[in-house]
Amino acid sequence: MEIFDHLATGFLAAGSLENLMFCLIGVVLGTLIGVLPGIGPIPALAILLPITFGLDPLSSLIMLAGIYYGAQYGGSTTSILVNMPGEASSVVTCIEGHQMARRGRAGAALAIAALGSFFAGTIGTLFIAAFGPPLAAVARQFNSPDYFALMLLGLVMAVVLAHGSVLKAVAMVLIGLLLGLVGTDINTGTTRYTFDLNGLWEGIDFLPLVLGLFGIVEIIRNLENPPPKRDAISTRMRDLWPTRKEFREAYPAALRGTGLGSLLGVLPGGGAVLAAFASYTLEKKITKDPGKFGKGAVEGVAGPESANNAAAQTSFIPLLTLGIPSNPIMAIMMGAMIIQGIQPGAAVMTTRPELFWGMVASMWIGNLMLVIINLPLIGIWVKLLSVPYRLLYPAILLFCAIGVYSTSTEPFMMVLMIVFSAFGYLLYKLGCEPAPMVLGFILGPLMEENLRRSLVISRGDPMVFLERPISAALLVATALLIAMIVFPQFRRTREEAFQEE
Repeated sequence: MEIFDHLATGFLAAGSLENLMFCLIGVVLGTLIGVLPGIGPIPALAILLPITFGLDPLSSLIMLAGIYYGAQYGGSTTSILVNMPGEASSVVTCIEGHQMARRGRAGAALAIAALGSFFAGTIGTLFIAAFGPPLAAVARQFNSPDYFALMLLGLVMAVVLAHGSVLKAVAMVLIGLLLGLVGTDINTGTTRYTFDLNGLWEGIDFLPLVLGLFGIVEIIRNLENPPPKRDAISTRMRDLWPTRKEFREAYPAALRGTGLGSLLGVLPGGGAVLAAFASYTLEKKITKDPGKFGKGAVEGVAGPESANNAAAQTSFIPLLTLGIPSNPIMAIMMGAMIIQGIQPGAAVMTTRPELFWGMVASMWIGNLMLVIINLPLIGIWVKLLSVPYRLLYPAILLFCAIGVYSTSTEPFMMVLMIVFSAFGYLLYKLGCEPAPMVLGFILGPLMEENLRRSLVISRGDPMVFLERPISAALLVATALLIAMIVFPQFRRTREEAFQEE
């Protein structure tokens, strides 16, 4: 019964008029971001992060979280009606959802996606409420060697689950770790990798890095390869209800997708994109009629849409209980918490229960809002696709510049953002994914701090990492993951996972 007391505390905190307003703003912005191709939740969160600095911590986190899982909903609308994914996790929905639309079942596809997402979001919220406290209790047993081993496992898993070449993913993590070490060494007071630039004495600021790598690079990419204009398939409100046969086919897939997404969201390096692709692959493997896939299979909409929303919710668990971001979006959320003076981790649940449980409760409220605002307003969301990108990119660029300048009036920060924009564009051309680099940048200083603290406690004896059962188990898991990367069969499976046509 304790879980219901905690949820009551959360609903009381999230249900205030102010927090409901910011939740609504977040989910509407998220839907807008999901609908418009070429923005995506990572650049959007980076761009909008400065707006939340003056808000109450709970309000700012509710708004940012709403943007994230709202984008998962919005992406399905254009995937189904226009065959154009608004963000990466909706790519799979295009395959079956648009084929359903072409058969005159656009309304049913939209309803299945929305209801599956709401169900997955509800289960994801309960998953956090049920497993958050036990994980936080385990986290309270962690010492410095355990935290170092956990972060090392997270970085290795980020490499395993990254798209593309393993070698490039490793390089990105290492670059992120090096960037995280720039600045003044806390222990010795000496400067490292600053090149005598005063602006780097306190380290590289998080905001210019993410705005440059994701916000501005996204503009350049879309100007270079503008999304094609496609005609939307119209649908009416009365056509939104699926048939009994479609319900029978959808609900087992939604259950499987929810379970798979809930588990993959917790894994370091996992997230909505991986969950959507994994769910679609699973549905194709277990179906009795493989021939219907690619022609508008209901399971191909219900499963991935449920999976990506469940993963979006449960990816908050490692951040809120262990203080470890599981993907780049959670890294941005972690940055927002630190800026608000909150150290993510198990202590949040005991010292700020209204913050933790308010966040959890707001996810269910936000999911309910999304169902209400998505289905009746489909026509409005699709109309937004007619907005020319030449009007969008100056506004995005202006937000990036204002965001960086508002947090620090130092011109050096603007220069830093431009430098990371150029670097991010170079990575894009080389086919390198910047997400592992951001995780390395966030976790690098924390890893160094826990490594040095562990060695000070043990007087330089590295066996301290093997003497503690928790850190030893995490290091063994890390070694097994590294061994898996070497196996040819695993490499082929990993490469095929993100190549559904």
